[in-house]
Amino acid sequence: MALLSIVLPAYNEEQNIAVATKVLSKLLEENQIPYELVFVNDGSKDNTYQEIEKAAAANPNVKGACFSRNFGKEAAIFAGLELTTGDAVIVMDCDLQHPPETILKMWKLWQDGVEVVEGIKTSRGKESIFHKMSAGLFYKIMSKLIKMDMNASSDFKLLDRKVVNVLLELPERNTFFRALTFWAGFRTESVEYEVQERQFGESKWSFFSLMKYAVANATSFSTFPLQLVTVMGMTLILFSVILAVQTLVKYLMGTAVEGFTTVILLILIVGGFLMLSLGIIGHYIARIYEEVKGRPKYIISKVAGHVEGNVVGAWHKSSGE
Repeated sequence: MALLSIVLPAYNEEQNIAVATKVLSKLLEENQIPYELVFVNDGSKDNTYQEIEKAAAANPNVKGACFSRNFGKEAAIFAGLELTTGDAVIVMDCDLQHPPETILKMWKLWQDGVEVVEGIKTSRGKESIFHKMSAGLFYKIMSKLIKMDMNASSDFKLLDRKVVNVLLELPERNTFFRALTFWAGFRTESVEYEVQERQFGESKWSFFSLMKYAVANATSFSTFPLQLVTVMGMTLILFSVILAVQTLVKYLMGTAVEGFTTVILLILIVGGFLMLSLGIIGHYIARIYEEVKGRPKYIISKVAGHVEGNVVGAWHKSSGE
């Protein structure tokens, strides 16, 4: 019978590991779905990994990995994908804000031949107004930049093994999992869900972390910001032509007046556009620099449970190590 793998990235989630294991194990066992739970500790500062070890010792279907430091959620997702052995893989949050019951709908669609099942949020749950606004701004920016509707999308999705293999074969170091599943194509369906309340802890995403995440993902997945530099340059040229014509007309009419304020404003506008353009180009150069160095997405320091292969270090399953 087909095996379902569930990848659960974890950062400072020590209170949620045991709960997630219990809830997911009970759900899958009651529905007679063979499974494995793969926790990835993303350099947590609490006892998250110790809780993963306890869960793996108590349940043979649980395994986990611990990063040597915090590498970010994207790295944790891809590490989890590498560790899975299932025919279908689901990625979800270990705080269970992604409702476990939706897994059954995803599984059924996969059995019917769907290769990618996207979890679509119908609501964001109980969040502060500021957090909803910042998250909304983030998704609007990302939707414009990568030309995909990201407003209701999430990392909660099911992937067929062939899709997982395609993603793992991508050589890039800077990844955006949520958008890459759109990019990969394959037969795709969606299921709707409502974001659940966290039982423990609080969201790790602040306004500034969301904006940083947006910039990093935009420059790693889209060239639109570079095109924006060209647009700004054309705008400045047009503005300069209009100003030149206006100045020439006033000079011929004998009404030209030397204006210190105009000069200062022009310098500030041009300088602002130049600095913004250099900043955008700088982000792309940074992405190129990181890709050229060829460093791994993550480093695994230790593992828990029945994990195949030598995974300590910068491990890649397809390398045969």
